[in-house]
Amino acid sequence: MFKLSSLNLNGIRSATSKGLAAWVAATRPDCICVQEVKAQAPDVAGRFEQLAGLQGYFHFAQKKGYSGVGIYTPLTPSDVVVGLGVPEFDDEGRYLELRFDTAGRKRSLISCYFPSGSSGEERQQAKFRFLDAVYPHLQSLKAQREFILCGDVNIALQEIDLKNWKGNLKNSGFLPEERAWMTRLLGEGGLVDVYRRLEPSAGETAYTWWSNRGQAYAKNVGWRLDYQIATPALAQCARQAGVYKDARFSDHAPLTIDYALDF
Repeated sequence: MFKLSSLNLNGIRSATSKGLAAWVAATRPDCICVQEVKAQAPDVAGRFEQLAGLQGYFHFAQKKGYSGVGIYTPLTPSDVVVGLGVPEFDDEGRYLELRFDTAGRKRSLISCYFPSGSSGEERQQAKFRFLDAVYPHLQSLKAQREFILCGDVNIALQEIDLKNWKGNLKNSGFLPEERAWMTRLLGEGGLVDVYRRLEPSAGETAYTWWSNRGQAYAKNVGWRLDYQIATPALAQCARQAGVYKDARFSDHAPLTIDYALDF
């Protein structure tokens, strides 16, 4: 069994100070994909290069204390792909792909952090540009190899994916255009929302993010923003999924899925 976790850290220094390493050691995922590292290479060197015995690989943002993604794994990748090849988003540290290829198969793990448009129209337009760029990239990748993408997608697809869906119809993360993009990716795009494959009707137990405002976490007024999206062959290997709501290292909860496969 291959246990894969995904978590938006909202800062690796903050998350580790809140017990992240102890949780990883106790939960023992085989790999953990992280987003919003909010650090650069000098900050990570000698401190966060490993997590509970797992080796880290990273794509850092140029801007200090911003974005950044990583993958912690005991496996040695055959290749490391840093960035989408789109300078606007590669400068923001949003995409890291580890390849584990053999003579008989091609497989990848991806950690990806989609932009948020919640701060205003300028960032919403950047989010749309990212969606326009990442869709053909994933389609091209799918034609060549099997993969699992873990990440904070910053989109809630269905009404059951957030508590107050009626009040968020015009808000970033639940806009019709964003949901249509996700529907297309999981429809004609041929990819699979692995959590929903295993838990098609889960509501409040599926939430992975809560606002820091008010009593959102205490009242479980949350959103499902974190995903594992896979090619069909790997998605079929998924056996069990869970959201660790009580693991409070950031404003997100870890999403962990067990796959009946060797990576």
